[in-house]
Amino acid sequence: MKITLLGATQTVTGSKFLVHSGDTRILVDCGLYQGYKWLRRRNWQPLPLDVHRLDAVVLTHAHLDHSGYLPVLYRQGYRGPVYCHPATRALCDILLADCGHLQEEDARFLSRHQLSRHTPPEPLYDRETAELSMELFRPLEFDQPLQLGGMVLRLQPSGHILGAGSLILEAEGKRVGFSGDVGRPEDPFMYPPRPLPALDLLLLESTYGDRRHEPGDPFEQMTALVNDTVAAGGVMLIPSFAVGRAQVLQSLLVQLMAEQRIPRLSIFLDSPMAIEVGEIYARFADQQELSRSITLIRSVEESKALANEVYPHIIIAGSGMVTGGRILHHMKRLLPDHRTTLVLTGYQAGGTRGAKLLQGCDSVRIHGEWVPNRARLAMLHGLSGHADYVELQQWLAASALRPGTPIQLVHGEPEALEAMRDYLRRTTAFEVEIGEYERILTL
Repeated sequence: MKITLLGATQTVTGSKFLVHSGDTRILVDCGLYQGYKWLRRRNWQPLPLDVHRLDAVVLTHAHLDHSGYLPVLYRQGYRGPVYCHPATRALCDILLADCGHLQEEDARFLSRHQLSRHTPPEPLYDRETAELSMELFRPLEFDQPLQLGGMVLRLQPSGHILGAGSLILEAEGKRVGFSGDVGRPEDPFMYPPRPLPALDLLLLESTYGDRRHEPGDPFEQMTALVNDTVAAGGVMLIPSFAVGRAQVLQSLLVQLMAEQRIPRLSIFLDSPMAIEVGEIYARFADQQELSRSITLIRSVEESKALANEVYPHIIIAGSGMVTGGRILHHMKRLLPDHRTTLVLTGYQAGGTRGAKLLQGCDSVRIHGEWVPNRARLAMLHGLSGHADYVELQQWLAASALRPGTPIQLVHGEPEALEAMRDYLRRTTAFEVEIGEYERILTL
């Protein structure tokens, strides 16, 4: 059995792993590259594989850095099955179509304002291609065995978001684990990740390989941020991931208002995708019903009308790393105002606007223009869906992994990978290495 690392190496995006056993070839995850331009260019380069010889794609979960390249694969001629948990399929139905739509909008905007070096600017894929690719999806419940040639696969819950799982693959007498993204042991909305069985190799995510989660209470931090913003007479902007994070933020803010810790003020969810995702969460899990005090913004006209709001209010909009979506239009209008509070709520990959803002930039490029940044910036801790390096080590300790089990670290920035490798070498008996792009692992 051979495993080729085709993504999520030295970066937290673009997750793709080609598994080859006998005559069977499967791709584990099919993610988009995000962040640095040199990484995003890989989205436009053909994968070093023949899509017509690919037997299946298996997704660990729905986030675009694990699923967003599928429409490209479809456009290149792939017509095989895509296996994933039913909740992942439901989320991808929204995420992929929205991703294609946003790319079309961006291409039209760049063309209209002549801001692209390419004539005409083209989207990586459009909404129609994304919707067509959904015909390939097949359900795979947790713990349901799937036979593909000489391989047997199953997903087990990993926390993180709805439908997320670690993939356990057996072939040629060997068992390999793909962690996917691993959730936290005490997440208030998701069950903890299930410990792993004994493995001959583990590909382990390392997003928080060099950081511990802050011990502070997100409710207390949000209370202070909202009250300070209201006192200043400003607007709070919250870039948010549509899957999981937007739902948590709404529940948090509604609870704070119910407990009278913050004043009752208008909260706008300006993300049609996050609205749809909330409906899926309600369908697949026993989730708290979102309060009607949240105003749902669906149309572009309603989004533009938010510029007429004069009292302090809160706008939640995509995207979480500030790479696109409606949040950019609100930031373009409100970042120059010192009364604005911009609240980041999750990991910011290198090269994204969110990461640059965290670095303290005094201006940010939006739609081809440099926008002055005078807003107050805050990072809200405690809402991450990723286990940190200590929590990951505890998850491994609770698993049935034997001493000496090889671990390849993936899905992390270079500093996080180095720190995670050193920590695991110091605290465990596993053989830990850092995965490299296009490296072939042989078992």
